[in-house]
Amino acid sequence: MTDTSPGCTVRDIPLAAIEDAARAIYNPVVRTPLVRLDVPPALDAATRPVEIFLKLETLQPVGSFKIRGAWNVIRQAPRSALAGGVWTVSAGNAAQGVALAARTAGVRCSVMVMDTAPAIKIRAIEQLGATIVRATYDECWQTVEQHGSDRMRGLFVHPFDDDRFIAGNGTAGLEILEDAPDVDVVVAALGGGGLLAGVAAAIRARRPEVQVFAAEPETASPFDTSLRNGRASVFEGWQKSFVDGAGGRSVLPTMWPLLSRLLAGSIVVSLADVKAAIRLVAERCHVIAEGAAGCAVAAALSGRVRGKIVAIVSGGNIDLQTFASVVGACTPYVGRVPRSGPGEEH
Repeated sequence: MTDTSPGCTVRDIPLAAIEDAARAIYNPVVRTPLVRLDVPPALDAATRPVEIFLKLETLQPVGSFKIRGAWNVIRQAPRSALAGGVWTVSAGNAAQGVALAARTAGVRCSVMVMDTAPAIKIRAIEQLGATIVRATYDECWQTVEQHGSDRMRGLFVHPFDDDRFIAGNGTAGLEILEDAPDVDVVVAALGGGGLLAGVAAAIRARRPEVQVFAAEPETASPFDTSLRNGRASVFEGWQKSFVDGAGGRSVLPTMWPLLSRLLAGSIVVSLADVKAAIRLVAERCHVIAEGAAGCAVAAALSGRVRGKIVAIVSGGNIDLQTFASVVGACTPYVGRVPRSGPGEEH
């Protein structure tokens, strides 16, 4: 695989690396199913998707896809590198993935946790035996950008910007193609981009005609901004929201070569549309989706894409009080087309 150091301009995630991960990760990783989401009948016929299916990464043992990449990194690390333990930086889902992977490998784990992480994710990290090091959002994002921190010790498992992590995530793309060989579009939320890069790399290699889109909340859509600028960019006016697993402040320059080449564009959705999508998934499929997962479903319903669509429900680790407030504060999905953001022509 290619260099992931800051400043690299050429990067590729080979299909062989994803296939290798697929042969090795299914303990502790779960092969998750697709379930059909009934499309609201009142949607405009001109923009109505033909079919929407949900890829339920909520069924992973840590409630999100992050165990795929985390285990793929740790399983490949030499025992000498693991002797001092492992650590990561996370809003919650990556931390749980790395913590479970570390426990499976029998090594220590510590996590730098950003102050935006919900309480349910903090508790889950602790229950997996990881040591928590608290930090501000800014310090955590700096750690992500610099690939390290003077405060932490052991092997750093980057939460998305690592070829092995991305290849592990790509196994979800292989599963989608196996279960829905006639898929037209795949949509997933973009946080750091590790899920989308892996899934899109797998799909591009096997079915290059399938389009893969990022979904971003209007309060934090750096990939849409980057597409407009033609380079990795910072999203000015970033706002914290319940969509804590997607929408960072910027696209890392090291991720830009992958994302700009592999993705068909960004679909920006409002927080109101994300709430409505979360409620719809709960009502129709009896699945609890967190904000980032709701983002993907809202994008699938947006009218921006048509055909057979798979929305990756990337995680379900949402505090139940937050979930209740989100679904209680929104009106049922009655068929209006959610507002797409300004990146719709990319």
